[in-house]
Amino acid sequence: MAEDAPRPSAPDQGTIADPAATAPLAAFHGRQPPAPDWFQHAIEQRPERSFVDVQGAAIELLTWGERGKPGLLFLHGNGAHADWWSFIAPFFAKDYRVAAISWSGMGRSAWRDAYTVDIFIDEALTCAEVGGLLESKHKPIVIAHSFGGSIAVSLAAKFGERLRAAVILDSGARPPEKQWSGPIGRTEPNRVYGDLPEALARFRLIPLQPCPNPFIIDYIAREALHPAPIVAPDAKGGGEVGEQGWTWRFDPFIRSKMDLTQMWESGDDIARAQCRLAFVWGDRSKIMIPEVVAYSRSHAAFGTPFVEIPESEHHVLLDQPLALVSTLRALFAAWP
Repeated sequence: MAEDAPRPSAPDQGTIADPAATAPLAAFHGRQPPAPDWFQHAIEQRPERSFVDVQGAAIELLTWGERGKPGLLFLHGNGAHADWWSFIAPFFAKDYRVAAISWSGMGRSAWRDAYTVDIFIDEALTCAEVGGLLESKHKPIVIAHSFGGSIAVSLAAKFGERLRAAVILDSGARPPEKQWSGPIGRTEPNRVYGDLPEALARFRLIPLQPCPNPFIIDYIAREALHPAPIVAPDAKGGGEVGEQGWTWRFDPFIRSKMDLTQMWESGDDIARAQCRLAFVWGDRSKIMIPEVVAYSRSHAAFGTPFVEIPESEHHVLLDQPLALVSTLRALFAAWP
């Protein structure tokens, strides 16, 4: 998520003053951090990019791999976008038909006047069908992070018979004494920055955390921005369009346009899931605290995998991408 995204309101998420957390790209002054060969190779495996109409909104769809192979659908978190998976998905493209979407109001997808859980579920199912994930004799597997994980649990409860399984990344059911209402709503539009280095310097993750892989942060930050005119106030109190700047793609008012309550109270949905679930999280996560892990486990079916990835915070796919790839491969080989 970016600087313009609202900060979490949960008391157990804390605040980090470390510049590595509050401004992880500022020290690079717009330059791309050096990246290892595995990352460069992964992002060079360019997906097919398209848009799918879902209830009147164009939804961004990325796909890799051959149609007819078993399907994998990757779902991102709040304020993120489909390219958060562009360095993960290619590792599975040899054996699977892989897709990633940007939720409406995020990435390059269209914004809506109102957002609901049912709309997000429809976006996931429609894109899975259009993307060719249902053309195998095997039902698709969903891999979903954070906000996306909450949607995936609701999807499993309502339409789980259409899935083989769902892997929930750093998201779980909060016990009654740990409930919270999600991020604080926004009242101002996304800021337009004077140039790309300035915009990149404002990018940060929510919940605030440092990340050991600045090359990944730089990549997802660039994909989260688009050119926009700078509007300066004129003498008449109006606005005058000036030079081109940069701003975030996500809908800044998405929080005020929807009720997130049912997504934060997913314990019953875990119990009602009509497909297998697995939970994977970072050992330093501020979201998957021990109480949340225990509460989620208490609602899950016997034998549900619960896997903790070392040296990772909430953003597992950014902190430990290769460990996550290995974890998913191991899960798919022996489960569900």
